[in-house]
Amino acid sequence: MADYTLYCFLESGNAYKAALMLALTQSDWEPVWVDFFNGASRTPEFRKINEMGEVPVLVDHTEGDLALSQSGNILYHLAGKTGQFGPQTASEDREIMRWILWDNHKLTGYVSVYRFLRKFLNKDGQPETEFMKGRAMSALKLLETHMKSRDFVAAERATIADISMCGYLYWPSHIGVDWADYPAIGAWLARLQTLENWAPPEALLPTGPAAA
Repeated sequence: MADYTLYCFLESGNAYKAALMLALTQSDWEPVWVDFFNGASRTPEFRKINEMGEVPVLVDHTEGDLALSQSGNILYHLAGKTGQFGPQTASEDREIMRWILWDNHKLTGYVSVYRFLRKFLNKDGQPETEFMKGRAMSALKLLETHMKSRDFVAAERATIADISMCGYLYWPSHIGVDWADYPAIGAWLARLQTLENWAPPEALLPTGPAAA
C-alpha cells in the first residue's frame, strides 16, 4: 500500500493542487478516481470518507488512515510531513496562509465556478456566468499586479501558496484567457513548470477507474 491515497478526478483543479504537491515532494501515493459528474462524491459511501461530499480527499496511511479534505488543509499537512514548500518562519506562515485563504475564497473560488458554468454546464454568456466571470477576472487582475514584482507568491521560493493558486490556471482555454494578456501570471506559471518533478494535471490525475 502506498503512503497516501488521493481521491480525485482530472477535471478538479483542487485535486490537482494535492496531486502536484505529492508529485513535487516525490511522495508515495496512488489516485482513486471519483466519478464526480455522475454524483459519486455525494453518495453515502463517499460521505463516510468526507462528510462534505467534496474532492479531493487525501488518506494518510502513515497516520492510521487519517482522511483529510479541503485542498489548503491537505497542502499544509503534506508540507509538514515532507518538510517541503511550507513556511520557514512565523511571518512566512502568515503570508502563506493569507494567500491560500484568498485563493480559496477569491481566485479558485471564482475561477472554478466560472469554468464549471462555462465549460461543463454550457452556460457561457448567461447572467450567472457573466457575474462569475467578472469576479474571476478581477481576481486574476489582482494576481497579475502582485506577481509583477516577484517570482513567487508568498516567499522568495515556491511554497504551498503557489501550489494552491496555480490549481486551475493550467487550463487557460477553459476560462477564455490568454496568458499573454497577463504576462506576470504567465511567467509565474512557467517558473513553476521548471520545478523538479512538476507535471501537468493530465499526467497526474485519472480520467476513469482504469486510469487510476
